[in-house]
Amino acid sequence: MSQTLEESLFQRKQTAFLLSPDKTFARMLETLWSPDVLEFTVFENGTRAIEHMFNEPPDLLVVDNRLTDISGQEVANLVKSENVYRQLPVVMCVDPIDVETPWNWNQVEVDDFLVRPFNPSEVRDRINLTLCRAMRALDANPLSKLPGNTSIIQRIQQLVDGREDFALAYCDLDFFKSYNDKYGFSRGDEILMMTARLIVNTIRSYQGVMSFVGHVGGDDFVFILPPDKVEEACKRIIKAFDDIVPHFYDPDDRKRGNITSVDREGNTKVFPLMALSIAVVVNTEGRIGHYGEVSSIAMGLKKKAKENPKSSYVIDRRQT
Repeated sequence: MSQTLEESLFQRKQTAFLLSPDKTFARMLETLWSPDVLEFTVFENGTRAIEHMFNEPPDLLVVDNRLTDISGQEVANLVKSENVYRQLPVVMCVDPIDVETPWNWNQVEVDDFLVRPFNPSEVRDRINLTLCRAMRALDANPLSKLPGNTSIIQRIQQLVDGREDFALAYCDLDFFKSYNDKYGFSRGDEILMMTARLIVNTIRSYQGVMSFVGHVGGDDFVFILPPDKVEEACKRIIKAFDDIVPHFYDPDDRKRGNITSVDREGNTKVFPLMALSIAVVVNTEGRIGHYGEVSSIAMGLKKKAKENPKSSYVIDRRQT
């Protein structure tokens, strides 16, 4: 029943977490796809899986309602309550009694469900379709899984249209290209994943407030917080980034504090270690009327932040 990636419905390998104590079901899933097409990581403990998921988010979550430490409904709702992972597809495994006495599906946020006894062909097709629906609907960055441009623009415009106060921060890695050119794309991707996790974990720590994290593409990220939280968040993100990023360099380069690589014209040059520039646009009292204005202001601020070769942030608090 296994297919190659070229024969499958997917353009790249998919990853999934199975949260289930049912070993027979786990073995069945592993026979339905080649690990080059869809690879499952199995957790018998739901709590442990949740901790792992926020650092290495999968493409799909399959949750068994027979979990003993936390209910399947709680897992699904917890994942969907996290803004960053709201669009992660969740498939719930249930027993016949669960559908004979219908749940209130408005209170159980899942994308599909499977009913025991499991039919292998049906399981394969429904999971395939769930992943395909998610790909069509989601513009998430394929590396970080964070919302992409479409979601970012929609969120900003919603806040603007609602005349809500917010601070939008554009984060840009300085000297990332020189790192990529010297160390290769694989190690460059590790930098992007580290930066994404760092930003997400920082923003998640501000509980009970409006927040959002997105990946514009490449080495550009955004996050949204209330205006009174954003400066502290910038300081925390920059400090964490500056503490961590030297460890991604080889020992000699780290000790020297720079690398030798090529610039955009192909000339060999010496570059500092990577830094993080953050440009923050603050919108209060409805002074901004369109997403385009936010973007325009941010581009000017980014140039200002990049004048400093070290990590820095610039906040625009001008009011009309």
